[in-house]
Amino acid sequence: MSESQDQLNKQIVRSLWAGLDASNGESVEAAWQHLSAQHVFQGFDPISTLAGVSGFLHNYWLPLRNSFPDLVRHTHIFMAGQSNGRVDGDLSRDGQVWVGATGLYEATFARDYLGIPASGKSVSIRWGDFYRMVDGRIVETYTLIDLIDLIQQVGIPVLPPSRGKDHIYPAPAAKDGVMMAAQEPALTSASLAHIREFIFQGLNRYDRSELKSMGMARYFNPDVQWYGPGGIGACLGLREFEELHQRPWLVAFPDRQVQNLTALIAEGAYLGGPGWAGVLATHTGPYLECPATNRRIAINGMDWWKRSGDQYVENWVFVDMIHLFRQFDIDLLARIRRA
Repeated sequence: MSESQDQLNKQIVRSLWAGLDASNGESVEAAWQHLSAQHVFQGFDPISTLAGVSGFLHNYWLPLRNSFPDLVRHTHIFMAGQSNGRVDGDLSRDGQVWVGATGLYEATFARDYLGIPASGKSVSIRWGDFYRMVDGRIVETYTLIDLIDLIQQVGIPVLPPSRGKDHIYPAPAAKDGVMMAAQEPALTSASLAHIREFIFQGLNRYDRSELKSMGMARYFNPDVQWYGPGGIGACLGLREFEELHQRPWLVAFPDRQVQNLTALIAEGAYLGGPGWAGVLATHTGPYLECPATNRRIAINGMDWWKRSGDQYVENWVFVDMIHLFRQFDIDLLARIRRA
Protein backbone atom coordinates (compact mmCIF):
# COMPACT_ATOMS: atom_id res chain seq x y z
CA MET A 1 0.00 0.00 0.00
CA SER A 2 1.51 3.32 -1.06
CA GLU A 3 1.74 6.39 1.14
CA SER A 4 -0.51 8.23 -1.33
CA GLN A 5 -3.18 5.56 -0.89
CA ASP A 6 -3.09 6.12 2.87
CA GLN A 7 -3.73 9.82 2.31
CA LEU A 8 -6.54 9.04 -0.14
CA ASN A 9 -8.14 6.76 2.44
CA LYS A 10 -8.05 9.62 4.94
CA GLN A 11 -9.84 11.84 2.44
CA ILE A 12 -12.55 9.20 2.07
CA VAL A 13 -13.04 9.12 5.84
CA ARG A 14 -13.13 12.93 5.98
CA SER A 15 -15.77 12.95 3.27
CA LEU A 16 -17.82 10.46 5.28
CA TRP A 17 -17.53 12.68 8.35
CA ALA A 18 -18.57 15.79 6.42
CA GLY A 19 -21.80 14.10 5.40
CA LEU A 20 -22.49 12.49 8.77
CA ASP A 21 -21.89 15.71 10.67
CA ALA A 22 -23.95 17.94 8.35
CA SER A 23 -27.55 16.74 8.65
CA ASN A 24 -29.68 13.61 8.69
CA GLY A 25 -30.29 13.67 4.94
CA GLU A 26 -26.63 14.06 4.13
CA SER A 27 -25.77 11.41 6.72
CA VAL A 28 -27.72 8.83 4.76
CA GLU A 29 -26.17 9.82 1.44
CA ALA A 30 -22.62 9.88 2.83
CA ALA A 31 -23.00 6.51 4.54
CA TRP A 32 -24.23 4.78 1.40
CA GLN A 33 -21.48 6.44 -0.64
CA HIS A 34 -18.53 5.51 1.55
CA LEU A 35 -19.54 2.37 3.46
CA SER A 36 -19.53 -1.02 1.79
CA ALA A 37 -22.94 -2.69 1.50
CA GLN A 38 -21.41 -5.46 3.66
CA HIS A 39 -20.13 -2.96 6.21
CA VAL A 40 -19.82 -4.25 9.79
CA PHE A 41 -19.85 -1.89 12.76
CA GLN A 42 -18.21 -3.07 15.98
CA GLY A 43 -19.18 -0.63 18.71
CA PHE A 44 -19.37 -0.04 22.41
CA ASP A 45 -21.75 -1.84 24.76
CA PRO A 46 -24.78 -1.79 24.54
CA ILE A 47 -24.70 -1.18 20.77
CA SER A 48 -22.10 -3.83 19.90
CA THR A 49 -22.26 -5.35 16.39
CA LEU A 50 -24.34 -3.81 13.58
CA ALA A 51 -24.57 -5.24 10.06
CA GLY A 52 -24.91 -3.18 6.90
CA VAL A 53 -25.21 0.52 6.19
CA SER A 54 -28.76 0.74 7.53
CA GLY A 55 -27.70 -0.86 10.80
CA PHE A 56 -24.94 1.72 11.20
CA LEU A 57 -27.27 4.63 10.44
CA HIS A 58 -30.39 3.65 12.34
CA ASN A 59 -28.85 1.99 15.38
CA TYR A 60 -25.78 4.15 15.91
CA TRP A 61 -25.34 7.41 14.04
CA LEU A 62 -28.86 8.85 13.73
CA PRO A 63 -29.75 8.12 17.39
CA LEU A 64 -26.51 9.82 18.44
CA ARG A 65 -27.36 12.90 16.36
CA ASN A 66 -30.90 12.91 17.72
CA SER A 67 -29.60 13.13 21.30
CA PHE A 68 -26.83 15.60 20.44
CA PRO A 69 -28.29 17.59 17.50
CA ASP A 70 -25.66 20.35 17.42
CA LEU A 71 -22.73 17.93 17.55
CA VAL A 72 -19.37 19.35 16.44
CA ARG A 73 -16.45 17.01 15.74
CA HIS A 74 -12.93 17.88 16.95
CA THR A 75 -10.21 15.56 15.67
CA HIS A 76 -7.03 15.23 17.72
CA ILE A 77 -5.28 12.34 15.94
CA PHE A 78 -5.80 11.23 12.33
CA MET A 79 -3.57 8.55 10.87
CA ALA A 80 -3.47 5.63 8.42
CA GLY A 81 -1.37 2.59 7.69
CA GLN A 82 -1.09 -1.15 7.18
CA SER A 83 -1.75 -3.31 10.21
CA ASN A 84 0.82 -5.52 11.91
CA GLY A 85 -0.93 -6.45 15.11
CA ARG A 86 -0.80 -10.23 15.10
CA VAL A 87 1.44 -12.57 17.04
CA ASP A 88 0.36 -15.76 15.24
CA GLY A 89 1.39 -14.81 11.70
CA ASP A 90 -2.19 -14.80 10.42
CA LEU A 91 -1.90 -12.79 7.21
CA SER A 92 -5.68 -12.51 6.87
CA ARG A 93 -5.46 -9.61 9.33
CA ASP A 94 -1.88 -8.40 8.98
CA GLY A 95 -1.45 -6.18 5.96
CA GLN A 96 -4.99 -4.80 6.11
CA VAL A 97 -5.34 -1.09 5.48
CA TRP A 98 -6.79 1.12 8.23
CA VAL A 99 -7.53 4.74 9.13
CA GLY A 100 -7.63 5.65 12.82
CA ALA A 101 -8.86 8.79 14.51
CA THR A 102 -9.79 10.12 17.93
CA GLY A 103 -10.99 13.36 19.46
CA LEU A 104 -14.00 14.98 21.09
CA TYR A 105 -17.55 15.78 20.10
CA GLU A 106 -18.86 19.02 21.58
CA ALA A 107 -22.64 19.14 21.80
CA THR A 108 -25.72 19.98 23.81
CA PHE A 109 -27.15 16.90 25.52
CA ALA A 110 -30.71 17.55 24.33
CA ARG A 111 -32.38 14.12 24.53
CA ASP A 112 -31.76 10.94 26.53
CA TYR A 113 -29.14 8.61 25.08
CA LEU A 114 -28.99 4.86 25.84
CA GLY A 115 -30.83 5.47 29.08
CA ILE A 116 -28.54 8.33 30.12
CA PRO A 117 -30.77 11.28 31.02
CA ALA A 118 -30.27 14.43 28.98
CA SER A 119 -28.84 17.31 30.98
CA GLY A 120 -29.71 20.06 28.49
CA LYS A 121 -26.12 21.27 28.96
CA SER A 122 -23.01 21.27 26.83
CA VAL A 123 -20.95 18.07 27.04
CA SER A 124 -17.69 16.78 25.59
CA ILE A 125 -17.92 13.25 24.26
CA ARG A 126 -14.69 11.34 23.81
CA TRP A 127 -14.68 9.20 20.64
CA GLY A 128 -12.31 6.81 18.90
CA ASP A 129 -12.73 5.23 15.43
CA PHE A 130 -10.83 2.75 13.29
CA TYR A 131 -11.89 2.12 9.69
CA ARG A 132 -10.76 -0.80 7.54
CA MET A 133 -10.51 0.19 3.90
CA VAL A 134 -10.84 -1.97 0.78
CA ASP A 135 -10.84 -0.45 -2.72
CA GLY A 136 -11.93 2.98 -1.54
CA ARG A 137 -14.78 1.74 0.69
CA ILE A 138 -15.04 1.28 4.45
CA VAL A 139 -15.77 -2.38 5.16
CA GLU A 140 -15.40 -2.38 8.96
CA THR A 141 -15.67 0.30 11.61
CA TYR A 142 -14.60 -0.05 15.24
CA THR A 143 -15.93 2.70 17.51
CA LEU A 144 -15.73 3.47 21.20
CA ILE A 145 -17.48 6.35 22.91
CA ASP A 146 -16.57 6.98 26.54
CA LEU A 147 -20.01 6.52 28.06
CA ILE A 148 -18.70 6.53 31.63
CA ASP A 149 -17.16 9.96 31.12
CA LEU A 150 -20.47 11.19 29.67
CA ILE A 151 -22.39 9.77 32.65
CA GLN A 152 -19.95 11.52 34.99
CA GLN A 153 -20.66 14.83 33.23
CA VAL A 154 -24.37 14.29 33.89
CA GLY A 155 -23.50 13.81 37.56
CA ILE A 156 -24.54 10.19 38.14
CA PRO A 157 -22.05 8.04 40.12
CA VAL A 158 -22.21 4.58 38.51
CA LEU A 159 -18.60 3.84 39.53
CA PRO A 160 -16.53 4.94 42.54
CA PRO A 161 -14.51 8.16 42.14
CA SER A 162 -11.68 7.80 39.65
CA ARG A 163 -8.20 7.37 41.07
CA GLY A 164 -6.87 9.51 38.23
CA LYS A 165 -8.03 12.90 37.01
CA ASP A 166 -11.38 13.06 35.22
CA HIS A 167 -12.20 14.74 31.89
CA ILE A 168 -8.60 15.23 30.70
CA TYR A 169 -8.53 14.29 27.00
CA PRO A 170 -6.42 16.87 25.17
CA ALA A 171 -5.02 16.90 21.67
CA PRO A 172 -1.32 16.01 21.37
CA ALA A 173 0.90 18.58 23.03
CA ALA A 174 2.81 19.11 19.78
CA LYS A 175 -0.46 19.71 17.83
CA ASP A 176 0.82 17.38 15.10
CA GLY A 177 -1.59 14.47 15.42
CA VAL A 178 -3.75 15.22 12.36
CA MET A 179 -1.52 14.02 9.54
CA MET A 180 -2.80 14.87 6.08
CA ALA A 181 0.63 14.60 4.44
CA ALA A 182 2.78 11.48 4.12
CA GLN A 183 5.20 10.88 6.97
CA GLU A 184 8.79 9.67 6.69
CA PRO A 185 8.61 5.90 5.87
CA ALA A 186 11.65 5.02 7.99
CA LEU A 187 10.11 6.73 11.02
CA THR A 188 6.83 4.90 10.49
CA SER A 189 8.57 1.51 10.20
CA ALA A 190 10.62 2.14 13.33
CA SER A 191 7.50 3.17 15.26
CA LEU A 192 5.61 0.01 14.28
CA ALA A 193 8.52 -2.23 15.26
CA HIS A 194 8.86 -0.40 18.58
CA ILE A 195 5.18 -0.64 19.54
CA ARG A 196 5.13 -4.37 18.76
CA GLU A 197 8.08 -4.86 21.09
CA PHE A 198 6.40 -2.79 23.81
CA ILE A 199 3.03 -4.57 23.61
CA PHE A 200 3.97 -8.17 22.99
CA GLN A 201 7.31 -8.35 24.81
CA GLY A 202 7.06 -5.58 27.42
CA LEU A 203 3.45 -5.59 28.67
CA ASN A 204 3.19 -9.37 28.44
CA ARG A 205 6.35 -9.93 30.52
CA TYR A 206 4.66 -9.14 33.85
CA ASP A 207 5.70 -11.87 36.32
CA ARG A 208 2.78 -11.25 38.77
CA SER A 209 5.09 -9.98 41.47
CA GLU A 210 6.88 -6.75 40.55
CA LEU A 211 5.69 -3.98 38.23
CA LYS A 212 9.32 -3.55 37.20
CA SER A 213 9.16 -6.89 35.37
CA MET A 214 7.20 -5.15 32.60
CA GLY A 215 9.93 -2.60 32.06
CA MET A 216 7.52 0.32 31.83
CA ALA A 217 10.26 2.78 32.81
CA ARG A 218 12.07 1.70 29.67
CA TYR A 219 9.09 2.44 27.42
CA PHE A 220 7.23 5.27 29.19
CA ASN A 221 8.84 8.66 29.68
CA PRO A 222 8.91 9.70 33.38
CA ASP A 223 6.54 12.55 32.45
CA VAL A 224 4.26 10.42 30.25
CA GLN A 225 0.75 11.80 29.93
CA TRP A 226 -1.63 8.83 30.13
CA TYR A 227 -5.21 9.77 29.27
CA GLY A 228 -7.38 6.97 30.63
CA PRO A 229 -11.13 6.40 30.26
CA GLY A 230 -13.95 7.48 32.55
CA GLY A 231 -13.82 5.44 35.75
CA ILE A 232 -10.01 5.34 35.68
CA GLY A 233 -9.00 8.90 34.78
CA ALA A 234 -5.79 10.46 33.55
CA CYS A 235 -2.41 9.74 35.09
CA LEU A 236 0.12 12.53 34.62
CA GLY A 237 3.55 10.97 34.92
CA LEU A 238 4.87 7.41 35.19
CA ARG A 239 4.56 7.30 38.97
CA GLU A 240 0.87 8.22 38.84
CA PHE A 241 0.32 5.67 36.06
CA GLU A 242 1.90 2.89 38.11
CA GLU A 243 0.16 3.74 41.39
CA LEU A 244 -3.28 4.92 40.21
CA HIS A 245 -3.90 2.58 37.29
CA GLN A 246 -1.35 -0.13 36.65
CA ARG A 247 -1.12 -1.55 40.17
CA PRO A 248 -4.92 -1.77 40.79
CA TRP A 249 -5.41 -3.19 37.28
CA LEU A 250 -2.85 -5.95 37.86
CA VAL A 251 -4.25 -6.75 41.32
CA ALA A 252 -7.58 -7.42 39.60
CA PHE A 253 -6.21 -9.10 36.47
CA PRO A 254 -2.73 -10.47 37.29
CA ASP A 255 -2.63 -12.95 34.40
CA ARG A 256 -3.80 -10.51 31.76
CA GLN A 257 -2.17 -10.92 28.36
CA VAL A 258 -2.39 -8.82 25.21
CA GLN A 259 -3.55 -11.09 22.38
CA ASN A 260 -3.73 -10.63 18.64
CA LEU A 261 -5.05 -7.11 18.11
CA THR A 262 -7.75 -6.27 15.60
CA ALA A 263 -5.32 -3.80 14.04
CA LEU A 264 -2.08 -2.03 14.90
CA ILE A 265 -0.86 0.80 12.68
CA ALA A 266 1.81 3.48 12.70
CA GLU A 267 2.30 6.74 10.86
CA GLY A 268 5.35 8.80 11.66
CA ALA A 269 5.71 9.01 15.45
CA TYR A 270 2.06 8.07 16.11
CA LEU A 271 0.67 4.60 16.66
CA GLY A 272 -2.77 3.20 17.30
CA GLY A 273 -5.02 0.21 17.25
CA PRO A 274 -8.26 -1.38 18.42
CA GLY A 275 -8.38 -4.70 20.21
CA TRP A 276 -11.74 -6.43 20.54
CA ALA A 277 -10.92 -9.10 23.11
CA GLY A 278 -7.42 -7.69 22.71
CA VAL A 279 -6.71 -8.47 26.36
CA LEU A 280 -7.73 -11.71 28.04
CA ALA A 281 -7.57 -12.08 31.82
CA THR A 282 -8.96 -13.81 34.88
CA HIS A 283 -10.72 -11.51 37.34
CA THR A 284 -9.07 -12.75 40.55
CA GLY A 285 -8.86 -9.52 42.55
CA PRO A 286 -11.15 -6.59 43.44
CA TYR A 287 -11.59 -3.83 40.88
CA LEU A 288 -13.37 -0.50 41.42
CA GLU A 289 -15.22 -1.94 44.42
CA CYS A 290 -16.27 -5.08 42.52
CA PRO A 291 -15.01 -8.23 44.27
CA ALA A 292 -13.23 -10.92 42.28
CA THR A 293 -15.52 -13.11 40.19
CA ASN A 294 -12.77 -15.55 39.10
CA ARG A 295 -14.20 -15.35 35.59
CA ARG A 296 -12.27 -15.34 32.35
CA ILE A 297 -12.94 -11.99 30.71
CA ALA A 298 -12.22 -10.27 27.40
CA ILE A 299 -11.44 -6.56 27.31
CA ASN A 300 -12.31 -4.34 24.34
CA GLY A 301 -10.24 -1.20 23.95
CA MET A 302 -8.34 1.24 21.79
CA ASP A 303 -5.05 3.07 22.20
CA TRP A 304 -3.12 5.81 20.52
CA TRP A 305 0.53 6.54 21.43
CA LYS A 306 3.00 9.32 20.63
CA ARG A 307 6.62 8.14 20.45
CA SER A 308 9.66 10.29 21.12
CA GLY A 309 12.86 8.32 20.57
CA ASP A 310 12.59 5.05 22.46
CA GLN A 311 9.83 6.17 24.84
CA TYR A 312 6.17 7.09 24.73
CA VAL A 313 5.31 10.58 25.90
CA GLU A 314 1.52 10.47 25.47
CA ASN A 315 -1.04 7.64 25.47
CA TRP A 316 -4.78 8.02 24.78
CA VAL A 317 -6.64 4.99 26.16
CA PHE A 318 -10.20 3.70 25.70
CA VAL A 319 -11.68 0.74 27.58
CA ASP A 320 -15.30 -0.32 27.10
CA MET A 321 -16.09 -0.19 30.81
CA ILE A 322 -19.79 -1.02 30.29
CA HIS A 323 -18.78 -4.25 28.51
CA LEU A 324 -16.11 -5.03 31.13
CA PHE A 325 -18.50 -4.75 34.06
CA ARG A 326 -21.23 -6.67 32.25
CA GLN A 327 -18.87 -9.65 32.38
CA PHE A 328 -18.97 -9.27 36.19
CA ASP A 329 -22.81 -9.41 36.00
CA ILE A 330 -22.94 -5.68 36.74
CA ASP A 331 -25.02 -3.48 34.43
CA LEU A 332 -23.63 0.03 34.86
CA LEU A 333 -26.42 1.53 32.74
CA ALA A 334 -28.99 -0.04 35.08
CA ARG A 335 -27.31 1.82 37.95
CA ILE A 336 -28.46 5.04 36.28
CA ARG A 337 -32.10 4.04 36.75
CA ARG A 338 -31.47 3.35 40.43
CA ALA A 339 -29.57 6.59 41.05
